[in-house]
Amino acid sequence: MGKYINPFTDWGFKRLFGQEFSKDLLISFLNDLLVGELKVKNVIFKDKEELPSTKDQRGIIYDVYCETDMGERFILEMQNRWQPNFLDRSICYACRSVLEQVDKGKKERENAYRFLPIYTVCFMNYMPDHEELSKFRTDIVLADKESGEIASNKLRFIYLVLPLFKKNVDECVTDFDKWIYVLKHMEALSRMPFTAQKEIFKQLEEYADSHRLTRKEWEAYENSLWIARDNMACMAAAENAAKEKGMAEGRAEGMAKGRAEGRAEGMAEGRAEGMAEGMAKGMAEGKTKAIIETAKRLLNMGLDMEQVAQGTGLSIEEVRKLL
Repeated sequence: MGKYINPFTDWGFKRLFGQEFSKDLLISFLNDLLVGELKVKNVIFKDKEELPSTKDQRGIIYDVYCETDMGERFILEMQNRWQPNFLDRSICYACRSVLEQVDKGKKERENAYRFLPIYTVCFMNYMPDHEELSKFRTDIVLADKESGEIASNKLRFIYLVLPLFKKNVDECVTDFDKWIYVLKHMEALSRMPFTAQKEIFKQLEEYADSHRLTRKEWEAYENSLWIARDNMACMAAAENAAKEKGMAEGRAEGMAKGRAEGRAEGMAEGRAEGMAEGMAKGMAEGKTKAIIETAKRLLNMGLDMEQVAQGTGLSIEEVRKLL
């Protein structure tokens, strides 16, 4: 057992970022994530449901009300397993939160369509099968396509693809880099880095220390850990199946293409040979015809057969046939 829990199990993530006693960790992380944009002062957890205990659980999705000067609302989502149409799924959850606020505003018609901004933050501890997520951090906003100017601040999506974060411990300069490094490598760490540079990591070390878990907490964590491993195994199997299918399709396509190219090459070669043969034959026939015409003119001029044969290269017998 590692010294620190795996933060990308549902139970581990909930312990670090979804509990009242550890909300300072979430506040610090959000402020480092959104540095220069806003300052979170407090968070209130909306979702109080217990974690499911079966492997078909959907991963943690819970609403967090963030108290700021602007009154923004955040939806923090942890996603730790492969799932088709993940981007569409995250958009659906954000829209659900929009509708929840709009429904509550029906009592006051002037406020019916006024709602707080919604930030969706997605941790992805796997490589997504989506070309738009080809870098570690992808920020999506509602903006004008031509100018890039933000049209509305009501929806914001931040996708963090952990496998694409490549920095080592010495390259982590910003506080956000330090957060991501610790979360990505936490289960394998023997000691918590950056504690001397960032005070909140001392608190993170305390809550992530697996040796401090009670028996009940350990059982819940172990169950969540097995579920995460099963999901990762299923994801790996799906990826291997997709690769094998792709290789098989590639081989079939290559063979078909090779046969087609072979036929095309053969036809082209045949056409070329035919054209060359036709041209040679035509030239030979034209040359022969010209010699015969020349021989006839020489005979008409009164030359004897031997003279005509000598001048045209024809045999005596060939010249005789022209008489």
